[in-house]
Amino acid sequence: MSTAASSSEAGPAGSLKAQLRRAERLRKLKAFGLVAPLALFLIIVFVVPIGSMLWRSVDNTELESVMPLTTAGLQQWDGMGLPDEATVGVFVEELRDSRQGGGLGRISRRLNYEDSGYRGLLMRTLRGLPSVSAESGGDWTQTLVDIDAAWGETSTWLGIQRAAPATTDRYLLASVDLERDDTGQIQRVSEGERLYQAVFQRTLVIAGGVTLICLALGFPLAYLLATLPARTSNLLLILVLLPFWTSLLVRTAAWIILLQSNGLVNQSLMASGLIDSPMQLVFNRIGVFFAMVHILLPFMVLPLYSVMKGISPSYQRAAVSLGAHPFAAFWQVYVPQTVSGIAAGTILVFIMALGYYITPALVGGPADQMVSYYVAYYTNSTNNWGMAAALGSILLVVTLMLYLVYHRLVNRKQLIRN
Repeated sequence: MSTAASSSEAGPAGSLKAQLRRAERLRKLKAFGLVAPLALFLIIVFVVPIGSMLWRSVDNTELESVMPLTTAGLQQWDGMGLPDEATVGVFVEELRDSRQGGGLGRISRRLNYEDSGYRGLLMRTLRGLPSVSAESGGDWTQTLVDIDAAWGETSTWLGIQRAAPATTDRYLLASVDLERDDTGQIQRVSEGERLYQAVFQRTLVIAGGVTLICLALGFPLAYLLATLPARTSNLLLILVLLPFWTSLLVRTAAWIILLQSNGLVNQSLMASGLIDSPMQLVFNRIGVFFAMVHILLPFMVLPLYSVMKGISPSYQRAAVSLGAHPFAAFWQVYVPQTVSGIAAGTILVFIMALGYYITPALVGGPADQMVSYYVAYYTNSTNNWGMAAALGSILLVVTLMLYLVYHRLVNRKQLIRN
């Protein structure tokens, strides 16, 4: 009887557990169904483009897709003397075939990254090749040398060999002013060709300067909005949000008009007697800071305002009533509670400033262009997608590293205060 009783008790209990498990699975499926569209959207518009950019920075399939047999032969070559006759014959045959389907343009563009003379060399070679097929035999190495003496130089074939692998670190190295020599060792490019390290440094300096100025202006403004009566605060908040309703291009063009030699700013300064002649305020770093701070300031004010609005003023009044100086109460009691808003605002403004293109391009001078300018240049002007992707990848890595360092520092400060 006891066994039957225990079985009857275990039966309902087991059934209840099964029902709970089914309910839990159903709850998870519903939660997944709600999240799935957003996850799919992020994968399509965020993960896939970034993954494509990272792949483009090492993609080197132009030569392999047009000359698969030549690339295979050159990768077996030891780099001494000249390639064997079979490899040269295959190269001649595939060079002829490359005139169809736009292959010649792709390999010419890729080889020109190694040396600017390859395009002309390939064109001269195609015009001088005899009509006989390479498969019929013959001394094709000598034929190429007779057309152009460059084919008798080892460096010419080494350049093609460097472009043969399906992946390359050439673009990533070039993005930080590095290159590989003929022996494969990494070295710095010549001093006259060094550019991108200075560009990255300039980008970080401009983004950091804009962020600090926005913080210096945005913190007191957000504090004022959070402490004023609701009616006045809402009116001022509308003025803060007003730039969002104006096109970025229009705002940038407006700053050019305001800051030019005969603009309102210079005219006002001269009318007040502060200056005797117009100052150069546009097409330089000053104009870039003016325009970028104006555009990005709301992104600093809004996170600060949202945090400050939730801070009770009684904490600061309590500190003053206990004998603290008003400034000490503000600095030691109020400011620590705004750390999350400061962190959100600074990281938001800094990351947005890193990728700015239109404003520095229009308001700044040649020495004020940021990484985004060169990404656009390689994408739109030279069609060098590898270099554009490499610059974007380096900027992405730098941004992630700085964010991780910043995040750790903020968390450490909060732990110390707690």
